[in-house]
Amino acid sequence: MGAADFMTHPGARRLQALRCQGGVASVVGDDVADEVPVALQFNGISHAVMLATPLDLEDFAYGFSLSEGLVDHANDIHDLEIEAVDRGVVVHVEIASRCLTRLKERRRTLAGRTGCGLCGTESLAHALPRCDRRVAPMALEASSVACALAAMRAHQVLQGATGATHAAAWCGPSGELWRLREDVGRHNALDKLIGALARGRVDASAGFFAVTSRASYEMVQKTVRAGVGTLAAISAPTALAVDTAQEAGLCLIGFARGRDWMAYSAASRLNITPLAA
Repeated sequence: MGAADFMTHPGARRLQALRCQGGVASVVGDDVADEVPVALQFNGISHAVMLATPLDLEDFAYGFSLSEGLVDHANDIHDLEIEAVDRGVVVHVEIASRCLTRLKERRRTLAGRTGCGLCGTESLAHALPRCDRRVAPMALEASSVACALAAMRAHQVLQGATGATHAAAWCGPSGELWRLREDVGRHNALDKLIGALARGRVDASAGFFAVTSRASYEMVQKTVRAGVGTLAAISAPTALAVDTAQEAGLCLIGFARGRDWMAYSAASRLNITPLAA
C-alpha cells in the first residue's frame, strides 16, 4: 500500500492519478470510491456475493434480507457479525429457523456485479417473482419531490468526494430528508436505507423513497416490500418497473429533476399546485 493509498473518507481511498488540465499534466491525489466483495452468509450458508461500498454493512445485511424476502421482519435476524477477510468482507447473519428452511428451499448462488440483481438466478420464477402485496396509499405534494432531491445533494458526502456513488433517501411528506445511505450500487444503497429503517423500528410508510438512479423492477420491488407508497427516481423507469408499480399501487415517478418529473403509476396521489404567473 503506497503513501497515496489510504482512507481519506469512510468509503473512499486517496489514490494517485495523472491529471491533464488545460494541456498541463500533473500528479494529484484523488478520492476514489471503495468497492469490495461483500459475502452474505445465513446460518453458515453462503447465499450472495455483492460488490458494495464497505459502509453501513449492518444496514445492508438487514435491508438485503428483507427486500429479497429472506426474512419477514427485522426480528427474524437474531445475530450479525462482520468479518474482514482478504480483499473483502463476510457478513455472518443468523436468522430464524423458519426463514432458514425457506432459504434452503430457494437456495441459489448469486454472484452480483454492481447494479446487477439477477445474476445466478436459477429460473424465471425466481428472477421475476410477483409482488404479493399492495402499498398503503399516501397523498404527496408534487413539490415535495423537488425539495427532497435538493436536500439529498447536500448530504451525499461520498458522492461529493468521489463522484461515483448512488444515494437512496427516505423523505417526509413535505420533502424533508429523514435518512440517506450511499453505495456504488443503486440496489445496495436502497437496501442499506431499508435496513437502517428496519433496525430503527420506524414506520417506513410514513415517508417516500427518492433515489439517484433509474427505477428498475428490482428497485420497485424493494420499495413495495418495504411498505413505502412512493418511489421517485432521477432517471427513467423500465416498462417492467411500471407494470409492477401499477400492480402494487405504488406511485412511481421518473425523471425527477427540480420541478420536472414524470409519474407513471398512481399519479392521482400527487397534489399539483399551479405555479404563480
